[in-house]
Amino acid sequence: MAKLPLGRRTILGPGDDCAILARSRAETLITIDSMVEGVHFDLEWGTPEQLGSRSLTVNLSDIAAMGGAPTACVVNLALRPGLTMRLIDRVYDGLRRAARDAAVDVVGGNVTSARQMAITIALLGDAPARPLRRDAARPGDEIYVTGTLGDAALGWRILAGRVRAASSARRALIQRYLEPAARLYAGQRLAELRPAPAAIDVSDGLVQDLGHILEQSRVGAEIDASSIPTSAAYNDVMKGDLSLALGGGEDYELLFCVRGRHSERELTRRLRIPVRRIGRIVAGRGVRIKRASLPGIAGWDQLRSRG
Repeated sequence: MAKLPLGRRTILGPGDDCAILARSRAETLITIDSMVEGVHFDLEWGTPEQLGSRSLTVNLSDIAAMGGAPTACVVNLALRPGLTMRLIDRVYDGLRRAARDAAVDVVGGNVTSARQMAITIALLGDAPARPLRRDAARPGDEIYVTGTLGDAALGWRILAGRVRAASSARRALIQRYLEPAARLYAGQRLAELRPAPAAIDVSDGLVQDLGHILEQSRVGAEIDASSIPTSAAYNDVMKGDLSLALGGGEDYELLFCVRGRHSERELTRRLRIPVRRIGRIVAGRGVRIKRASLPGIAGWDQLRSRG
């Protein structure tokens, strides 16, 4: 297994009982996430490199949602019988590339046997002076989201054989599921705004993740369904059905609530990714979705079977 490169912040990397990191001037962000075979991935759906990269990206997205800068991680790899060393090396190749691109040091880890393959990563990051938090939304804030929604959930359903799509749309949607992007730069630029916006990454679905902000901030929201950003590939397959854009999950876009006068154009320029205004924060509780009749949208819950 090839050695993982380390930066100057790492005093002692893999090989000892603990890693040693230089003390940072910033406060520390800590997050952990797991990907389990049969729940979050199927080895037949993509390459091992994509799996390795994706396993780190979902953690990077948490750091992005706080406006932070990732620094170092440790990896636990659970392996079932029948997996080859070549496959494991390729998973680490993908992880290594994602770590390099995000300037993250992989400073240690563990390998254990299990009935199902699983990758668990604990990631550290430097917090900005004013982190983006879920409890910062206030009535009157405008609600925005980066990128497009629903692509990853639709890509998953195509891979699972539940939805058919033309070849061009199929490729784009599957890629969004297998190769998500963490919006690190966008999160860091959002953290420069005053007051700092409330924010979350869209991992469980727009409605469910917005609900986390509303619960923590003790407010409500109005969403205009006609403003939800969707891709051409999504529209080609779903024909106006917004259920996956609102509740599909695993897009890893940033959902944020901004006070004051901002425009989509200004925020798009600042964050270097398309931004769409989709609603506003109001007094009260719960989410009201205008211009849509979409019963039963709950989002992605890994403790339920997937629909």
